[in-house]
Amino acid sequence: MDIWMIWLVAGIVCVIIEIFTPGFFFMSIGVSAIITGLFALFISNIYIQLTIFIIISALIFINIRKLSKKFFKVKDAPTNIFALTGKEAIVTQEISKQCKGYVKIGGEIWSAISIDEKTIEVGKNVVVKKVEGNKVIVKNLEEE
Repeated sequence: MDIWMIWLVAGIVCVIIEIFTPGFFFMSIGVSAIITGLFALFISNIYIQLTIFIIISALIFINIRKLSKKFFKVKDAPTNIFALTGKEAIVTQEISKQCKGYVKIGGEIWSAISIDEKTIEVGKNVVVKKVEGNKVIVKNLEEE
């Protein structure tokens, strides 16, 4: 078997491995091996082939993050309690200017205060405007 075929097979195997693993590591190795296989058709010196392979692997591995960020724009999704912002809730205990009340958001009870310090009665629908500590700041949906 010629050396260029070995590079090609190794590259294809690495690309197949990448399908089952995250991170683009094997993809960069696989693409580098395939490109080195093409160079091996014209260059028979194994040391030059290895040098080409190492250089191409390094270039691809260093630049893959920049390329993926450019082509796959992903918004940072809010996590943990900050994902509650914008959710609707139902008041389970009256929220008044003097004291905080409680709301139910997706099956969980949260302490809440009104964003405009108005009283919100039990059973009213509210929307979470922000989260501060272990309480949510809400606004009556009827006023929005």
